[in-house]
Amino acid sequence: MGTPLNFGHDVVDAWADKDPGSTALYVIDDEGKSLKWSFADLREISNRTARWLKSHGIGLGDRVLVVLGKDPAFWPIMIALSKLGAVPMPGTTQLTTKDLWYRLNTAEATRAIVLPFVAERIDQIDHDPLKAQIVIGGPTPGWTALNPYLLDSPAEALPKITGADDSALIYFTSGTTGYPKMVLHNQTYPFAHRITAEYWLGLTHGDVHWNVSDTGWAKAAWSSLFGPWMAGAAIVVDSMTGKFSAPDLLAILQEHPVTSLCAPPTVYRLLVQEDLTALRNNTLRSAAGAGEPIYPEVIAAFHEATGLMIRDGYGQTETVLLIGNAPNAVVKPGSMGLPAPAFAMDVIDHDGQPLSTGQEGDIAIKVRPERPMGLFVEYLGDPEGTASRFVGDYYITGDRAHRDDDGYFWFVGRADDVIISSGYRIGPFEVESLLIEHPAVIEAAVVSSPDPIRGEVVKAFVVLKPGIAGDEALVRELQEHVQNATAPYKYPRRIEFVSDLPKTISGKIRRIDLRQREWASKS
Repeated sequence: MGTPLNFGHDVVDAWADKDPGSTALYVIDDEGKSLKWSFADLREISNRTARWLKSHGIGLGDRVLVVLGKDPAFWPIMIALSKLGAVPMPGTTQLTTKDLWYRLNTAEATRAIVLPFVAERIDQIDHDPLKAQIVIGGPTPGWTALNPYLLDSPAEALPKITGADDSALIYFTSGTTGYPKMVLHNQTYPFAHRITAEYWLGLTHGDVHWNVSDTGWAKAAWSSLFGPWMAGAAIVVDSMTGKFSAPDLLAILQEHPVTSLCAPPTVYRLLVQEDLTALRNNTLRSAAGAGEPIYPEVIAAFHEATGLMIRDGYGQTETVLLIGNAPNAVVKPGSMGLPAPAFAMDVIDHDGQPLSTGQEGDIAIKVRPERPMGLFVEYLGDPEGTASRFVGDYYITGDRAHRDDDGYFWFVGRADDVIISSGYRIGPFEVESLLIEHPAVIEAAVVSSPDPIRGEVVKAFVVLKPGIAGDEALVRELQEHVQNATAPYKYPRRIEFVSDLPKTISGKIRRIDLRQREWASKS
């Protein structure tokens, strides 16, 4: 086992000892009413749940598919699995039967804790029955029902059976390119999210933090589970499902004592279309964004309306926060921010050599002579994929950026997304940022399009605001807007108006889908 280490025991239970009555979970129900559970409550509920799960065949090292959306059962179940030394594999409720089969099969997982409609999808898979089939939220034939909050079994503490190097969690990458990979984290990973919570989110004990996210992707580990509880903050659980509603979000911020908000850029892009003046002088004091870079014009609009600056943060499923805008730091809108204190970050070339200020290269973490805590262990079952991420003394993230004279990182794009036209390298993010500055545009995605002379040209897929017609006049207007704001070679020579953009289940734009479609249509 090595040095004993366990998030459930060493963090949740420790807060229950230190301040048992402090709120750990703040749940907002369908009627807008709040329900609260303290750290002491969660210690007892998770102990009961762990003993119940153990009696149903879940124990040390077992890989468990967990698909619970925003059901409040997710939190005590995740603590209970931690205490048992099991290895949860969180997934979003949007996973299809095919997605679920892929995860169970690839991970060789034989246990699942899911919502009823997810259980029905799993039942459509032609496979042997799982060793543990547990359903939350209602009876399902062939599945055992569980409500952690209604258990009356003993709540005595369990022995600590995990060490730092033991497996703690498997996340599947969000799959902007290719099939999702299995990202394995060990027991140090939850503790490394102290960086996420304190350096970037600025959370302290007593804060009430709301992360607008499904529990099925890694951002939930950052901001809906490990990060806030490392700082002793309360986690807000909303009941919003389906398509995001800006008015519903605003209502929650006005009616509940939320002090810290974290949301993906997609949410902020829609939110700034609303009247946000009600957020001035209320309890909200911090706003952060992650998942994709936040466009400068969205930051400016939010700041003008609320007085708060959206602080971008950067990391991956494979890491904790790597780069971000700390609460007291100067924010340069459009910048990723500065490296987190625990990481030696560089921009490097293909040979693993650091580049000078202003030069574009791969975003990389120095891992030698000492590998930092919070970096994943490996891609399970993919040693070649794991090895491909390491060059010289560095782990490369697969994203490209440059640094300015003050050490701030500026995102260029995924390595696969960079467009090369007539020898010029063009990052999609800059062009997208300029396009959504235009008052007619809600969203934009920029990809390469084949061209017989230039090899590639910039093409933009643009979502317009309701009631605006996408005609040739608007195409020319958008092109001129970009040409007037940046180097002429970067403007989109082709523009297509679309009703929506393809996204991953975590809300990231899938440029690869657009790029493949574009190249296939012209082959």
